[in-house]
Amino acid sequence: MRTAEALRMAVEALRVNRLRSGLTMFGVIIGVLSVVILVAIGTGAKDAVEREIAGLGSNIILVVPGQVTLGAAPTQSRLDLSDVAYVRRVVGDPSRVTVAVNSGEPVRVGRNEVFATLTGTDENVPGVFDRPLRRGRYLSETDVDTRRRVAVLGSEVAAKLFGDVDPIGRQVTVAGVRFRVVGLYETVGATFGVARDQEVHIPVTTAQRLIGMNRINAVAVSASGPDEIEPLRRRVLAALAERYPGERFSAVTQTQLLGTVGTVLGMLTGVLAAIAAISLLVGGVGVSNIMLVGVRERTKEIGLRKALGARGRDVLVQFLIEAVLLTTIGGLAGIVLGVGGALLIQAVSPVPAAITWWSIVLAFGVSAGVGVFFGVAPARRAARLDPVVALRTE
Repeated sequence: MRTAEALRMAVEALRVNRLRSGLTMFGVIIGVLSVVILVAIGTGAKDAVEREIAGLGSNIILVVPGQVTLGAAPTQSRLDLSDVAYVRRVVGDPSRVTVAVNSGEPVRVGRNEVFATLTGTDENVPGVFDRPLRRGRYLSETDVDTRRRVAVLGSEVAAKLFGDVDPIGRQVTVAGVRFRVVGLYETVGATFGVARDQEVHIPVTTAQRLIGMNRINAVAVSASGPDEIEPLRRRVLAALAERYPGERFSAVTQTQLLGTVGTVLGMLTGVLAAIAAISLLVGGVGVSNIMLVGVRERTKEIGLRKALGARGRDVLVQFLIEAVLLTTIGGLAGIVLGVGGALLIQAVSPVPAAITWWSIVLAFGVSAGVGVFFGVAPARRAARLDPVVALRTE
């Protein structure tokens, strides 16, 4: 009953001082809102990157020369097409191995021109990567063997060059050389900031002649299943190490990419949450200050209550409940506004956002904890007041 009475009196005290209570809660609202929105943005970015990695295909292993580390410059490749044939023998299924030679080149049709990513590859790309065609066909083994000048266009390249006209069978000029369009990709968006819809795929042999090089940039291998990824990765690396003693090669899997990106973005989300939590700390200081002011204003009331038999613990509970109510109501309002803000950001901007249950629980728990932590000092001060001294206060 004492607790219920203390709760009633705390609510009444907040109602009487509505403006002051509202301004006090504002700091808590901003803090909780910031935590929910920033964690949602960090989580949304992590989910978006994971979807992009998964969208490349299933069980992919990317083999590149050198040691792959963050911030390291690319290693000059010494791989060529004979190494691709060698890797295919190691894998045992040639259709699960493809190749890439990359360059940036201008692509032109009449007066329309676009700078695109030129990728020289082979007929195995559809079996390794998840890349559907909208129209036409993909490159064939004959195209690669005979160095045909045929091309498959990304959707954005086709739109900029041809507009609404069907590009299949028409001519495009790549780096000054004419190619016939045989296929058109579906729109897939970007991966790691790379616009995949701005790619042009041509036979790898044709690309090597066009660019003037006989090397390749990377070999992609598709494992038959998740359990086969690691054994196959080790087998390919061992075979290349045997072929090129003393050389370093890296075989990066989707699991490794997800793990690395997940760790980095998880740390980023934590940093964002910590930054937002600072505003909760500031809001807690505001709660403490307002409660101390309330103790001074209600000194005579406290003295009268204690003179009539109220114990120090009763006064402590009353002021502590007031502080917790301030931060709890502010926390709930901040959660509602934070969820709404995150959904609004996702709807009107390209920034991804994902609401997580743990961020809401965390924000609410911290806001309630702030009320307890910063409400203890004012509550203890009120509880320790001497009733005689308090009644003499003007």
